[in-house]
Amino acid sequence: MRIRKSLLKSLLIAGVTIVMITHPFINLIDLTPRRWQIGAMVNAQEIPSIAVEAVESIGMTVSDMDRAVEFYSQVLSFEQISDVEVLGREYEALQGLFGVRMRVVRLRLGAETLTLTEYLTPQGDAIPADSRSNDLWFQHVAIVVSDMDRAYQHLRQYDIQHVSTAPQQLPAYLEAAAGIKAFYFHDPDGHNLELIHFPPDKGNPRWQRPTRELFLGIDHTAIGVSDTDTSLRFYQLLGLELAGESENYGTEQEHLNNVFGARLQISGLRAAIGPGIELLDYLTPAGGRPYPPDAAANDLLHWETTLAVSDAASAAQRLQLRDVQFVSSGLVELPDEALGFRRGFLVRDPDGHVLRIVER
Repeated sequence: MRIRKSLLKSLLIAGVTIVMITHPFINLIDLTPRRWQIGAMVNAQEIPSIAVEAVESIGMTVSDMDRAVEFYSQVLSFEQISDVEVLGREYEALQGLFGVRMRVVRLRLGAETLTLTEYLTPQGDAIPADSRSNDLWFQHVAIVVSDMDRAYQHLRQYDIQHVSTAPQQLPAYLEAAAGIKAFYFHDPDGHNLELIHFPPDKGNPRWQRPTRELFLGIDHTAIGVSDTDTSLRFYQLLGLELAGESENYGTEQEHLNNVFGARLQISGLRAAIGPGIELLDYLTPAGGRPYPPDAAANDLLHWETTLAVSDAASAAQRLQLRDVQFVSSGLVELPDEALGFRRGFLVRDPDGHVLRIVER
């Protein structure tokens, strides 16, 4: 399977070169994959940050769209807002895959959007069965609930797969997180999800409004990182701001993540609009595995966090100057707005997590 992916990637690069000649609407910046480099030749101070206006959506690859939509709608109260199929050279260039036909469904909960993508062709690999919360491909969305006990009992009716042993209330000695209740579990494809409940002195004020609703919205997406400082530099280059930090440890944190000896440096980043991006840096235990270097957009461990900018070409050029790795062949102009945008591209952060930068 991995050998076949490498061959497909080589064919894609050759194919996109031909597309460049015959289809000038695909603006290629550079076909050579590059990794984020701390000591890049261009000084970071010389490159202005990218003005990300919003974290627009959080997305994931699923294996069975009908099953996924049923799960998120019935179990977690998401509302379907669109359902499209797309194919063609532009989408191959965007996703970095040959022979793409995708079904894309957008769901809404509160003010936030979740995007599900099923690859009708080509199909990818399952999430590794032995995945752990401290592996660097870890990512989740945190779904805010108004009542943790009631939400947990609701989930139990659907025989969901636990990650946490039970909902955990973080202790008073973790000042920045004290009183927060959280619970990790899996969706049908094995993606990590979190229920989170904020006490009155924590979180966005809108999570404190009186409501009869049980599931309220998405507070953030969290990603595993290998080095907080490196990731902060990358995300601040995108224009995201550090909104809060905490070092979490203790038996509650261990049983939340189901990782013995877990001690995490947690850094919360935000744009002006949309859910946050939370960096999870495991100080202990050691041994979290790196993001698979040959992972592709059709693999089920693939997530895409969509960031909106006013000028995608300028954003792409600035990231190119910093040797950021592109998943897309470059800046891609799509033939229509079936996905909700016309110009965009995919890149990887320092640990391999994928961001989709789109123009608004």
